[in-house]
Formats: sequence, C-alpha cells, structure tokens
Amino acid sequence: MSNARLTVTSRTESGKGAARALRREGRVPAVVYGRNREALSLSVNTRELERLLGRIVAASTVIELELDNGDRSRTLIREIQRHPFKRTILHVDFQELVAGERVTVRVPVVLQGTAAGVRLGGGLLDQVLYEVELESDPANIPNHVELDVTDLQVSQALHVGDLKLPQGVVALDDAGLTVCTIQPPRVSDATADEEDGAQAEPEVIRRAKEDDAAE
Repeated sequence: MSNARLTVTSRTESGKGAARALRREGRVPAVVYGRNREALSLSVNTRELERLLGRIVAASTVIELELDNGDRSRTLIREIQRHPFKRTILHVDFQELVAGERVTVRVPVVLQGTAAGVRLGGGLLDQVLYEVELESDPANIPNHVELDVTDLQVSQALHVGDLKLPQGVVALDDAGLTVCTIQPPRVSDATADEEDGAQAEPEVIRRAKEDDAAE
C-alpha cells in the first residue's frame, strides 16, 4: 500500500467566484467527504498537489490530509476535475477512510516474466486489461497486482480469476475477463505470396499436360 501526505487548508466560501479566486492565488478548491461526517471544504496548494500526483497512483494511494487546525484525515482521491483544454486542476474530491470500512479502488495490472509463447513460439503478448477493480480494507490496498505470464503459450490467455490477490482483497471485475493473451506469429505478405505461388504451380503444370494429351 502506498501512502502520502498533503497539507490542506479549510475554507468557508464556496461558489464559482470563490473557486476562481482560489485558483488565482495558486490554490485548488477541494472537498473531503465521509460516511459519518459532513463534507468539509478545503483548498490545496496547486504546485504541491501537482508534484504529489506526478509521483503516485492517485486512484489507489492513501493520502493523509493535514489540516491547518491540526486534524488529520486518511483519504483516497475519488475525482480530479481538470480544465478540458489547459488540463489544469480545477477541483479535487477526497473520500475519508474509516477503519474496518471496505473501499473500492482500481489498481494497475503488471505482467511479470517472458511468456513461453513469445520466447519459443514467436507469438505476440497482447495485454487487454491494464487495471482491475478491487474491494479492500484501506490498510491492505495494493499498489498494483502482478500476473506471471511465464508459462503462457501461443493462443492461450490469462484472466482476472488468475490474479494473485493479497489476503482479504477481492476482485470486482468478472473472473473470466481476459487480462492478456498470446497472439500467433504473423505471416508476412511475402511469405504468404510464396506459399500461394507454390500451391498454384502444380495446377498449371497439370493443365499443361492435360492439354498435350488432348492434342
């Protein structure tokens, strides 16, 4: 599980005008919400937030918010709103984590090893699913899920049900959903033409012999 810290400041003003004013000051409006608390409006230093997002997996990293009043709150980022063209951060939603309360997260799937179908059979490894949705206790959220492809042969596939998950972590995606497969080697156009020519030549010869016999 990855952890990070972020300093935030509580705010009382809301609305588009207040949000624009915060952004001009180099801050991003944010909110943290939880099951047993009212939503709390915050603001975050823009540069500090961008640096943090540049080094973590936002969807699965537990972020401890340090408020200006001394309170602390363990959270997950649930939504990042960005400007459609400039891609600047406009707003962030945090979800407060409660001990014993399971959460849903998406984490990357990382393939390990060199598949036998690639190494020995000349096949092509095709990863279809890059993230998997998990349900987990906040304390057991994995940074990523690994899948060993070493024994995978040409035309075989591995599925969500083949993932090795930490104890207590459950995959929410269908167990039969394909994660990766080994595609058969591609036949080049030149090779295909040669094979077609090799098959066509005997037919021409036979026709020629039949014509000679007829004469």
